[in-house]
Amino acid sequence: MYETIIYEVDNPVATITLNRPEAMNAWTNRMDHEIRDAVSKASADPAVVGIIITGAGRAFCAGADMKLLSNISSGSESSNDAGSAVADGEAAADSNGDFDGRFPFLMTTPKPIIAAINGAVAGMAFPFSLCCDLRVGTEKSLFLTAFAQRGLIAEWGLSWLLPKLVGPSVALDLLMSSRRVSGAEAKELGLLNHLVDNPDELLPWCRNYITELAEKCSPTSMAIMKQQVYEHLHQGMGAAEAEAARLMVESFKRPDFAEGVQSFVEKRPPSFSRIGDN
Repeated sequence: MYETIIYEVDNPVATITLNRPEAMNAWTNRMDHEIRDAVSKASADPAVVGIIITGAGRAFCAGADMKLLSNISSGSESSNDAGSAVADGEAAADSNGDFDGRFPFLMTTPKPIIAAINGAVAGMAFPFSLCCDLRVGTEKSLFLTAFAQRGLIAEWGLSWLLPKLVGPSVALDLLMSSRRVSGAEAKELGLLNHLVDNPDELLPWCRNYITELAEKCSPTSMAIMKQQVYEHLHQGMGAAEAEAARLMVESFKRPDFAEGVQSFVEKRPPSFSRIGDN
């Protein structure tokens, strides 16, 4: 029973909707737990090929709940609790801890995750959205870091994530100024992968994207490629290519390779097994 999110599965898509519209979907500890649980469910469900995360109402997520921030600033709540790197989550499987933070669990999830940016993204929602694999928005999308305006710093790995997408100079501009970035500029900067003209078509566009993946692409291949991309951000070219060679040989032995080749020869859509199928 979720209180702060809505979780829906419509084969092949799982949709997680942040559902505190009266507070612009401001982040709470309960929301943190519920999102983790829902993503875990979607990961294990063979009916799900991809995951969409969006917000109810006019915002995606306005960042940390202001009541929590007010309590911390007044000393009535511990800042150590708010700064816990992982909210009762399990550490990632990698040996060096690169994915042990609060939001990188999204990057270790084996299925594609699309952030459908329906409105404002601020504060800690900014790094949360950047840990999703793709971001799709509209003219109503809005990004702002907000941390400098609250006397804070680039939280939750944003100082690593943001320069990877937009470069260090642009990242510093967005961090230091906390200026508002529209949907159109976000697409230009690379914060958004796609810009949908009609806001009413945002979720249908994302669903269609995942449906096409389900019809044409191997879920196992996508899971391994996602792992490669994120883990190889921490490696040199030589190590990344060596691992790719090993993974390529392994892929030759999988049923998906035979099916991919055979479906091409027979000029028919492929039929791949889904993650979670026994």
